[in-house]
Amino acid sequence: MELSRFAYLILLGAVAVLRLLELGISRRNQRRLVAQGARRAADPRFPAMVALHTAVLAGAAAEVVLLRRPLIPLLAAPMTALFLAANGLRWWVIRTLGTHWNVQVMDSASLGVISSGPYRWVRHPNYSAVFVEMFSLPLIHTAWITAALGSGLHAWVLRGRIAAEERVLLAEPAYRVAMASKPRFLPHLF
Repeated sequence: MELSRFAYLILLGAVAVLRLLELGISRRNQRRLVAQGARRAADPRFPAMVALHTAVLAGAAAEVVLLRRPLIPLLAAPMTALFLAANGLRWWVIRTLGTHWNVQVMDSASLGVISSGPYRWVRHPNYSAVFVEMFSLPLIHTAWITAALGSGLHAWVLRGRIAAEERVLLAEPAYRVAMASKPRFLPHLF
């Protein structure tokens, strides 16, 4: 197997391991939130989100190996930079939210509203980061079919997920005051 494909498969495996570690953090945080009185809210798109994240990793691997996608350095370099920046943003989000961060929609705003870190500028920086990750990761090794399908399906999943999350969060007056006037994904530049 070509060295770039092998290295790319290792990268995909590392991302998968990281996602499993994040699930552990999420479960621990959920238990803490529930112990403090928060509750998990209905999120009908969560199973689709989990399946999609898994499918993007598997699809990128399959596309690169089976369709013998080449490594194009002029594409790989900016996509790697985007992927790393998105990961940096995601971990900034996880650190900023602390025990409030998890992968489920939780009704935890009554326990305090986080408006620091990237939340100073936008309501959903994590979703911005994950979208960029799911677009850029396949393109590091030219898996353009996975990038296109994954991004399109991810936009659909996020639409429902964010609607469910905002229904819960915006019901809390303190959250509305702190966050409702902020854009969802990208800060106002002007």
